[in-house]
Amino acid sequence: MTDGADQHAETAEIDAATSTGPAPQGENKGRRPRKKQFKRDKRDVHGWVVLDKPVGMTSTHAVSVIKRLFSARRCGHAGTLDPLASGALPIAMGEATKTVPFVMDGRKLYRFTVQWGEERDTDDSEGRVINQSDKRPTLEAINAVLPDYIGTIQQVPPRYSAIKIEGERAYDLARDGEIVELQARPVEIKRLEVVEIPDADHAVLEAECGKGTYVRSLARDIGRALGCYGHVSQLRRTAVGPFSPETMILLEDLEALCHRAATGEGSLADALMPVETALDDIPAVAISRHDAGRLARGQSVLLRGRDAPNFRGTVSVNVAGQLLALAELDHGEIVPKRVFNLVGLVGRRLKERMTDVGDAQPEG
Repeated sequence: MTDGADQHAETAEIDAATSTGPAPQGENKGRRPRKKQFKRDKRDVHGWVVLDKPVGMTSTHAVSVIKRLFSARRCGHAGTLDPLASGALPIAMGEATKTVPFVMDGRKLYRFTVQWGEERDTDDSEGRVINQSDKRPTLEAINAVLPDYIGTIQQVPPRYSAIKIEGERAYDLARDGEIVELQARPVEIKRLEVVEIPDADHAVLEAECGKGTYVRSLARDIGRALGCYGHVSQLRRTAVGPFSPETMILLEDLEALCHRAATGEGSLADALMPVETALDDIPAVAISRHDAGRLARGQSVLLRGRDAPNFRGTVSVNVAGQLLALAELDHGEIVPKRVFNLVGLVGRRLKERMTDVGDAQPEG
């Protein structure tokens, strides 16, 4: 993603570099001298920030804000959160971007409010009303239909979604007035339950689901099943993969911390969680410093001994407590897939995690 301020600064530098000399006398009369603009220096930053995204901010804008605050070279998020929604938006910087798929594949936890009586074309409160009903469901009626949406179900995404249709985003086609027909896709919902009924027009639910699930579609489909229609009026994501509510940080708190760090009263590393936080669900293997060099160069390492791990699968590889690589383990042989270069500002906000797989010794 490109920071808009960087684009402007780069343009100013190019203009200055390609100038052929002073303007003819009188040409700049009445004009203020143009201030020279400088490109903000970028640096290597590695780790995760879980932003408590406010309502109204896009995920792309959130990434650009975090990138600017940390002056990070690379930055990206692990799963879009709609502007209407608030809550957990995990943002990876530097080498943490290599672990984004592990977070995106993790479970998500949402708390959302359904407003009954109206179905909207966006399936949230920002859209146009397309169906209405005076009927309002009871708690018993809601609980009766929820089991139909638990497990692996077929779900049709909202017409206003980021899914691509022949290279175009569905929401762009819908905004242009085109009829958008999306196919149902399998999604997994582990848990879905009513949390509160504040009044007859609203119900607050909580859902624990997997990758690709649309809460807006859930509200739409439940409303149809109850015969009263419905749409999401409030949505908050409270957890993503290994990131719980306790790991979230408000934007204003992060800005304050960055300000203190700039004055020497703190460190930005205190706001960053380590890269390996995203790898909590996979086994970790420790190797010696002697063999770390081989792995860093892309060469495989063979583990031997009575305690050598005897399984196949993805593992994180550590040396002296520091993350070195993501690798495939095949009955004692470690084949590196992604090697980490953690030079620069590295996250340290979170307790240390290490689950070594035995005390196997690598072969030289």
